Amino acid sequence: MRRTRIAGVAALVLTTIVATGGPAFAAAPGNDAYPGSTLVATTPFTDSVNTLEATSDVEDAALQAQCGAPAVEASVWYTLTPTADTGLVADVSSSSYAAGVAVATGSPGNWQVEACGPGAASWAATAGQAYSVTAFDDQLGAGNGGTLNINIDVAPPPPTIDVTVNPTGTFNKQAGTATVSGTVTCSGGADFAFLEVQLSQTAGRLIISGFGGTEVTCDGLVRPWSLQVLGQNGIFAGGQALSVTTATACGKFDCGVDFEERNIQLKGGLG
Repeated sequence: MRRTRIAGVAALVLTTIVATGGPAFAAAPGNDAYPGSTLVATTPFTDSVNTLEATSDVEDAALQAQCGAPAVEASVWYTLTPTADTGLVADVSSSSYAAGVAVATGSPGNWQVEACGPGAASWAATAGQAYSVTAFDDQLGAGNGGTLNINIDVAPPPPTIDVTVNPTGTFNKQAGTATVSGTVTCSGGADFAFLEVQLSQTAGRLIISGFGGTEVTCDGLVRPWSLQVLGQNGIFAGGQALSVTTATACGKFDCGVDFEERNIQLKGGLG
């Protein structure tokens, strides 16, 4: 009697599964692999994809070998061919999981990674060149996939920075240091900005050299700067010295740089 009842229940369950078609599973997205890459015809381009059933294959592994990403799980592919030389950025930072992106030229078995990174990647695109963009779960979160939100667009311009160097500086004969100064102007919303000075001065057969650096406030204002440079192999003294000043301001995707090389006169004999 008990066996009959179990058999009857089993038959009922089997009939129900057959009648309803069984449990439903989500399919992998159409652009799960390179052959199904989604075409990006124009920019800006946005897409939202459920990657929970997305997979990875040997092509993903080939990109990972060049990119150095922790993992390339749940990947999907896009292709685009820009019509003009331009800077582009692929941004997946608003996805529901820890997503990364890699950009490559070439074809399966012959990839050349142009850019890659967590959250976003930017690159200098050439007109007429085909680029493959793959977005993936880098396994830095819970893994494997989720809702991918990708945006591909022209990269914003880098911050601008301009530096000037005063024609005279001062020296401290007791400490052997020199002070170089000037102005710097930075604008464009930099994530960080800084300037560096390399100073050299001939002392007989020896060239005294030193280095100094400081952070820059990027607010669009003309700001004075002053750096004390310590001689690494001797002491600075009065007279002519060569200054090489580099100012750098970096945004999310690119950096602006300004450079000035000039002879300055060290005066003062402070100390």
